[in-house]
Amino acid sequence: MPGIAMVVLDMLNPYDHEDADRLVQGVEPIVPRLAELAGRAHRRDDVELIYVNDNYGDFTATREDLVARALKGRRPDLVRPVVPPRTAAFLTKARHSAFYGTPLDHLLRQRGIGTVILTGQVTEQCVLYSALDAYVREFGVVVPPDCVAPVHGDLGRAALRMMERNMSAEIVPARRLLT
Repeated sequence: MPGIAMVVLDMLNPYDHEDADRLVQGVEPIVPRLAELAGRAHRRDDVELIYVNDNYGDFTATREDLVARALKGRRPDLVRPVVPPRTAAFLTKARHSAFYGTPLDHLLRQRGIGTVILTGQVTEQCVLYSALDAYVREFGVVVPPDCVAPVHGDLGRAALRMMERNMSAEIVPARRLLT
């Protein structure tokens, strides 16, 4: 039976960019549920917990560098609850999709993963593009709408509809996942 991976996208954010104030409005309500879901994933032997984070143009950045940068940013309170555990896989990316230019596809196949649970930010950008890339690679896609954050609410809702309709994604609240 194919396994499950929970992928946490771009939550190590210093919130010092152009859309940061607007994004924070979407991130604040998801952090508690996302931290809880990541905790459940981390405690299970049958779920891979994988963090994929933007490297912000620093191709030498390590997990520790990105965590430190985010914790020194404008909203460490949004970062602290979702800092990746040491045992979680951690990949960096330079573009929107978690698959683009990363070994994510190889990692998932190597570990026998058939379904990815996509969480994090930004719903209408990185989550959407990662869902499309997962779908075209024939992975099942699950998105908990209460664990993804949009910059623009209307575009985030449209992205969720697109993932559900065009990528056969299951849109499932976090409380119903990994229980």
